[in-house]
Amino acid sequence: MRRALLCREPVAGSRSQPTGRVKTVLAHMMEWLNLGVRWIHMIVGVAWIGASFYFVWLENNLNRSNPREGLSGDLWAIHGGGIYHLEKYKLAPPTMPENLHWFKWEAYSTWLSGVALLCVVFYANPTLYLLAPGSSLSGAEGVHIGLGSLFVGWFIYSFLCDSPLGKRPALLGLILFLLLVAAAYGFSKVFSGRGAYLHVGAIMGTIMVGNVFRIIMPAQRALVAAIAENRTPDPSLPAKGLLRSRHNNYFTLPVLFIMISNHFPSTYGSEYNWLILAGIALLAVLVRHYFNTRHDSHRFAWTLPVAALGMLCLAYVTGPAQPPAKIVYQPLPGTAVGGHRA
Repeated sequence: MRRALLCREPVAGSRSQPTGRVKTVLAHMMEWLNLGVRWIHMIVGVAWIGASFYFVWLENNLNRSNPREGLSGDLWAIHGGGIYHLEKYKLAPPTMPENLHWFKWEAYSTWLSGVALLCVVFYANPTLYLLAPGSSLSGAEGVHIGLGSLFVGWFIYSFLCDSPLGKRPALLGLILFLLLVAAAYGFSKVFSGRGAYLHVGAIMGTIMVGNVFRIIMPAQRALVAAIAENRTPDPSLPAKGLLRSRHNNYFTLPVLFIMISNHFPSTYGSEYNWLILAGIALLAVLVRHYFNTRHDSHRFAWTLPVAALGMLCLAYVTGPAQPPAKIVYQPLPGTAVGGHRA
């Protein structure tokens, strides 16, 4: 009886034990939530980017010589033990198929899982990973800046695309690049290096999915509806969709780098992390441009060695300023060294 009573007596400090246990369990759950959301984000992102790359490749490799009436080109391919024949119509087939596959959920799922990942990694505890050390911002202010930047970035981008700049794609591309560099610089002043990089990627991802949701999909729906109603489709809609689709294509490699950048502290941890990000993004765009144009000619083949040289230069400038000091161990007086006393 005495022992049972003793077991029920409170132990000094016992109240903190459940709290510590709860914290441990919550941290473990957050780790697995991080893993699950990150894995989903990677899977659907691969599906989206893979589909994008495939259709760009398909468009660039269509055989456009002497196509059948109503076609703009075709392509024969072999994969996985099967032979495929793909045809692209100038407008649409005489009869629309009942089952027409729409490529949209890959994009939507990637963005939704990406925002969920931002919440799990950065917004759940913003003072830990989001804000720069010693930042005067509160956690809530950091979260508001991060989320607000996604939508502000989309509206600025959409405004520029709908302006007369939309008819000058090269100039528009340059302005967009400079604006993203400015965003990276601004983020580097208020966020941690990792937080800054991931929010630049989040802005680009929001622009990409916004293009799908607001421009590309409505244009495709309008095209299908016009064909079903025997109306002439608005020719401006496909042109808008093509411009936005090209932007998405050029964004992919920089966004992929940002997705893995957290593993490389020599990039986001640098004093000039925003400039390093700009350099890597520019090199990635050059590489993507080569693969987008190599079906016409190899006049942009120079971009590959330039990109490789640029990466080597970035690796050099981000290296340690000097080798770590050599540590020389001196024996203490009275200690044995090699069988003798010092």
